[in-house]
Amino acid sequence: MTSHLISIVVPAYNIAPYIEDCLDSILAQTYRNIEVVVVDDGSSDGTGEVLDRYAAEHDRVRVIHKANGGVTSARLCGVENARGEWIGFVDGDDRVEPDMYARLLDNAEEAGADISHCGYRMVFPNGRVDWYYNRGTKLVRDNAGGVADLVSGEFIEPGLVIKLFRRSLFEKLVANGIDTGIRINEDLLMNYYLFKESSVSVYEDFCPYHYVLRGGSAATSGLNEHKLRDPLKVAKIIFEDASPAVRPTAYAKLVRTLVAGATVDTSNRPELTLPFKKECRAELRSRLGDILGTSGISVRLKAMAAWTAAWPASYRFVHSTYAKMRALDKKYDLN
Repeated sequence: MTSHLISIVVPAYNIAPYIEDCLDSILAQTYRNIEVVVVDDGSSDGTGEVLDRYAAEHDRVRVIHKANGGVTSARLCGVENARGEWIGFVDGDDRVEPDMYARLLDNAEEAGADISHCGYRMVFPNGRVDWYYNRGTKLVRDNAGGVADLVSGEFIEPGLVIKLFRRSLFEKLVANGIDTGIRINEDLLMNYYLFKESSVSVYEDFCPYHYVLRGGSAATSGLNEHKLRDPLKVAKIIFEDASPAVRPTAYAKLVRTLVAGATVDTSNRPELTLPFKKECRAELRSRLGDILGTSGISVRLKAMAAWTAAWPASYRFVHSTYAKMRALDKKYDLN
């Protein structure tokens, strides 16, 4: 393995109780040529002081303090200040296994890839662990295949934190900017732009990343405007930008997002959910003829779209019943 410098960017906002475990896991990597660029995104709980201590004790840790601007802003700040040929991301309340970056870089060099990625394990406070997916398979994709896999989400997870990127992929992103106001599915959007620039990506289905769930995190927090509207905003951005080779996959993603919006539970925050549900159903109905006539959309998804456009309450009842039977509605349940 060539000794390329890897820069690990860690956004940190009010996570003083967790950041030490995170940094320790990165510093314990078997691949030693790593720098850690931690971006303190305006923390007010002592996180900044912990980071300054680590920077004083470890010459591989650098800290940037900035005003709060959200996770995308913090990540891009870290990238701009990184020195490495390769860029990785770790969230400040998560942990990584010691061999993560050695294996990702090995895979990238073996495949001649611009992006090397893997799976993760979701760790709950009660000790439960869900694996995504740890099947041991390895896949090499060209540009269109990598983007389509990402957008479809069938087995490639959208998180930035389970990927290693060649630094050059960020040039357009840093130059052109990205909507830093998006707080949900912001990982998918940034990944889309990076995969769009890559020639080859490689995926190995092992799970060295510990995605640690905790109360108050974005995954476990209550419904808000971002959770409701950002996924649709991201799906539309990707669909409108997608190349002809990826467009059918992006259209299917948009349709699934509209179906979810048109059948959202309006008993929770009705002042937000009712208008959004009406908007999604209206757009679904306006697009229905085009959806049914598009060859790249599956028959099953066409049926879902038609059913939702005609009778959303019925579709929601059947879908929610299925989700409860499969415990899909408990994915982020901390209990």
